[in-house]
Amino acid sequence: MEQCASVEREVDKVLQKFLTYGQHCEQSLEELLHHVGQLRAELASAALQGTPLSATLSLVMSQCCRKIKDTVQKLASDHKDIHSSVSRVGKAIDRNFDSEICGVVSDAVWDSREKQQQILQMAIVEHLYQQGMLSVAEELCQDCSLPLQESTLNVDLDFKQPFLELNRILEALHEQDLGPALEWAVSHRQRLLELNSSLEFKLHRLHFIRLLAGGPEKQLEALSYARHFQPFARLHQREIQVMMGSLVYLRLGLEKSPYCHLLDNSHWAEICETFTRDACSLLGLSVESPLSVRTLPRVPDRWQCAGLLSACWALGLAAPAPALFCSFASGCVALPVLMNIKAVIEQRQCTGVWSHKDELPIEIELGMKCWYHSVFACPILRQQTSDSNPPIKLICGHVISRDALNKLINGGKLKCPYCPMEQNPADGKRIIF
Repeated sequence: MEQCASVEREVDKVLQKFLTYGQHCEQSLEELLHHVGQLRAELASAALQGTPLSATLSLVMSQCCRKIKDTVQKLASDHKDIHSSVSRVGKAIDRNFDSEICGVVSDAVWDSREKQQQILQMAIVEHLYQQGMLSVAEELCQDCSLPLQESTLNVDLDFKQPFLELNRILEALHEQDLGPALEWAVSHRQRLLELNSSLEFKLHRLHFIRLLAGGPEKQLEALSYARHFQPFARLHQREIQVMMGSLVYLRLGLEKSPYCHLLDNSHWAEICETFTRDACSLLGLSVESPLSVRTLPRVPDRWQCAGLLSACWALGLAAPAPALFCSFASGCVALPVLMNIKAVIEQRQCTGVWSHKDELPIEIELGMKCWYHSVFACPILRQQTSDSNPPIKLICGHVISRDALNKLINGGKLKCPYCPMEQNPADGKRIIF
């Protein structure tokens, strides 16, 4: 991150110079225009009077021309200084970043360039659909299908339809129109209940609150609408009681009542987040952008820790031959570390340490947000278990890896390394997390 911060500082300097230059340029030009305007008015007045050009006016014209020339030269000189600042940004990028990122892994790990392009393009298209930029996504699909392109991207209607529907409903919610969202929630009620979702109740509650905001004139309509809360009375009894209690203050105004929090606009932002989360869960979509998280079939566990693939996608590299579970955010963390390791390995001439294929030379800490499944490291061998070396639960309850179990067998018996219990190695049970 220090490299990014260094480049960012140079960019900030350039932006500040652009801002200062723009302000100075605007001020200087305004002063020139004002001065020229005054001189023009004096010349026009002298022409109307039919008097010859005086020596004073001639001197003023000469001074004005000199001032214009000096101002233009000064602005041009300042502009050249900005060019040098911009070039320093490029030098900072070259100094802080390695252009040969492809060298982090061997070519044998990656798949064909055409496959890489399709994965990258598909991730971008899905991101655009998810962000509601439908026209941009369609344009990208058409560009990728041109004859000169190396790959073709075909997106069928079944793929686009969920995104189209979600964006239509979200746009309505942003305009405080609950109709489409309520219609969708009612049609998917049973599946939402299986997810323990409170989306439908929150939508009805928000509609009820809108009626309350209408004042005493909407009291009867609000009471009539309250029947929609009946299916949710068991799970949301307290919230329903609060809304019913607010009716007492309707004539006095909810804004000055103990129930003024019901009119908070934050409820609309909350309902948008709730709808997005529950709808994505229901439709099997990720709430996060596919450029942030991309799920594919898995390869050995050590690749999961690195999340290197997405960074390579974003940087234009090819996709791995065995597709893997990866994330762009994890790749951004892992890639600088791997590049430093590569530099150290080359400097010490020990290239055989890292085979590049199914393992990383060190463990890279990514934080809790990047933990997608449980892992187990054998306390004896201090190695992460895998499908070929799974965790084994002993009779005494302690868990070790299968390789450790095989090494601890002595005369057909196994003694637990943590307690004195002797047992038959065959009694160990494999654990699946």
